Amino acid sequence: MNLSVSQIFAQKIEEIQKRVPVKLNISPRQPFFEVLNEKMADTNDSLNKVAGAKVSVNYGGNYQDIINEAAKLFGIDSSVISAVIKAESNFNSNVVSSAGAMGLMQLMPQTAQYLGVDNPFDPAQNIFGGTSYLKQMLNRFGGDLKIALAAYNAGPGTVSKLWITNLDDPEQYAKLPKETQNYIKKIYGYLGLQF
Repeated sequence: MNLSVSQIFAQKIEEIQKRVPVKLNISPRQPFFEVLNEKMADTNDSLNKVAGAKVSVNYGGNYQDIINEAAKLFGIDSSVISAVIKAESNFNSNVVSSAGAMGLMQLMPQTAQYLGVDNPFDPAQNIFGGTSYLKQMLNRFGGDLKIALAAYNAGPGTVSKLWITNLDDPEQYAKLPKETQNYIKKIYGYLGLQF
């Protein structure tokens, strides 16, 4: 079956739309990244406030350009992305956890597949995939960085089942697995933010 250019374009946009947390209205004449950047810019202000944008954490080294691009694309402060990578893999792109999480942002195989990451050991794919996933967690949990980090670490299903709505509440915080509690504190420490 031969498809026209516009049909192929429509299929690709549909595939991408499944992975992007904002609704895209795009025509073949408008560059995709231009539309995506416009849509993502709508949420930049609130996410930067949540992330403590005045704090500059630059652990990225050779990956900083990729981190900066992912930050710009998804509207998440680069410091937050760097802190997550530091906590997840200590910037080792080849690391595999005992649970099977892979690469810089420690993507589980099913998560990598869901995000369209073909090679989780490729730094660019991993960082863009992991940042996309973190953005989805921020969107799902109302922009709350602490809850989004908990969901990134323990899984959104776990956070939802525990009815976590406010991690400043010691009782709710205590419901999280100890590993997740330490994970959030570690990232906030990297960011120089009070937890």
